[in-house]
Amino acid sequence: MNKKILKYPVGDQSFSSIREKGFLYVDKTQYIERIINSSKYYFLGRPRRFGKSLFLSTMKCFFEGKRDLFKGLYADTMDWDWTPQPVFLLDFNTQKFKEKDSLDIFLDSFFKTQETRFNLPLLEENYSIRFASLIKQVAEKTGKKVVILVDEYDKPLVNNIHNKECFEYYRDTLSALYSNFKSSAEYIQLVFLTGVSRFGKLSVFSGLNNIRDISFTNEFAAICGITEEELTNNFKAGIESLAEINNLSFEKEIEKLKSRYDGYHFSYLSPDIYNPFSLIYTFANRAYGNYWIESGTPTLLIEQLKRTDTDIESFLKVECGEEDLKGLDIDNLHPIALFYQTGYLTIKDYDPEFEIFQLGIPNEEVKEGFFKFILPFYSSLGNDSTSAVVTFFQRDLTAGNIEDFIKRLKSFFAGITYEMHLDDERSVQNAMFILFSLIGLRTDVEYRTSDGRIDILIRTKNYIYILELKFDSSAEEAIAQIRKKEYRLPWTMDKRQVVEIGINYSSETRRIEDWIINYPQS
Repeated sequence: MNKKILKYPVGDQSFSSIREKGFLYVDKTQYIERIINSSKYYFLGRPRRFGKSLFLSTMKCFFEGKRDLFKGLYADTMDWDWTPQPVFLLDFNTQKFKEKDSLDIFLDSFFKTQETRFNLPLLEENYSIRFASLIKQVAEKTGKKVVILVDEYDKPLVNNIHNKECFEYYRDTLSALYSNFKSSAEYIQLVFLTGVSRFGKLSVFSGLNNIRDISFTNEFAAICGITEEELTNNFKAGIESLAEINNLSFEKEIEKLKSRYDGYHFSYLSPDIYNPFSLIYTFANRAYGNYWIESGTPTLLIEQLKRTDTDIESFLKVECGEEDLKGLDIDNLHPIALFYQTGYLTIKDYDPEFEIFQLGIPNEEVKEGFFKFILPFYSSLGNDSTSAVVTFFQRDLTAGNIEDFIKRLKSFFAGITYEMHLDDERSVQNAMFILFSLIGLRTDVEYRTSDGRIDILIRTKNYIYILELKFDSSAEEAIAQIRKKEYRLPWTMDKRQVVEIGINYSSETRRIEDWIINYPQS
């Protein structure tokens, strides 16, 4: 039986290229109709590699009147005359913006290209005046209002959050540039910006009071990413191929894809959204992998975590309001907004009475990839890879080799450098939580009992481990606390072996100084 072979657009974010080469394209053009029939100014915030660039490329071709590319898509059924209009696409993805003059080079190149394209004189004015002149002259010359698409409008800012000089220069330059969206309104039909964050002090938001932020609206929740319906309708052949390789049923393969790449929500009524980048690579390679997480390192996020005294487990299950997630304030940068906007946290639940969102890690790819990346920042792995270290610990705990586990844990912390700043109980606790989460065992930090909180609780098939950490104290004190508060009582009737472990960590030596292992009677 001949099976349909799909061509996947790996690394291709050009709508015209995808359509001309016959690559798979998930039709999102119905959202263009909603956009042109509603507001004039839009902002869409989504994590990186979630399809923002492809959607802007699609809109560019639409407004340029390239109807042949839309045959068979929703847009081809729209009441639209397809008359070409002038479109400006500012794509900030093309530069890293690590040097102060990077933005100047980028903008100068953009304006020279557009001025040459429309046979206009090359101006030497500042960028704001130059942009205003370009918008006005092109509109007058073509007799059409211009469409302005800005991809990753905030990339120069996000890349320089901790570089004050570059950040302030970029902010001032972009504020002046974006101010033309309001002052040149009579020549503009549509402005659509995408990015990761909404910087409140940037003029595009502070000066343009009628911009519509669709980042949290139910109507546009699935504008980027892949829904369950889109997955089964568009990727059936790919799912069948994976199912055959993995010897699974079609339904079981979808369950696996769901646990691995699904779980994103971008409004309180959002459908489940799959990561499109990871799906495309999985189907193209016919193998699972941490494709999205490995395509960019979350260094900025780690820096923000280490700047705050954050309990990682509670942080990954945080509750907050919508305003806490919308913008970034350079003067008061909070990790929650940063983690949500970059895709490491997503909406898991919503309380409509109090308008409170509950956030969590989206899926297995993000959890595994993020923890693997962050673990070295809280510990020293020596010559071993994260995966190897995790396997060793998993083997010890599953088998009940507690002495070996403690010795390995001691060695795990032994190589910590002073730059890692693992010098308080919270940091040690975070390191252990990350380690045990990677191991895949059921791990709880600050587990509540009727008489206190267990520092770390680990449950395996045959064992229940109760760990109490002390900082610059003694293992005896740790064990005494476990016994006094009777932490083992909830598992009195459990058939598994309860193991009490008291550990003392020294901030002076940055080592586990002593430990006690106790096997209480059932």
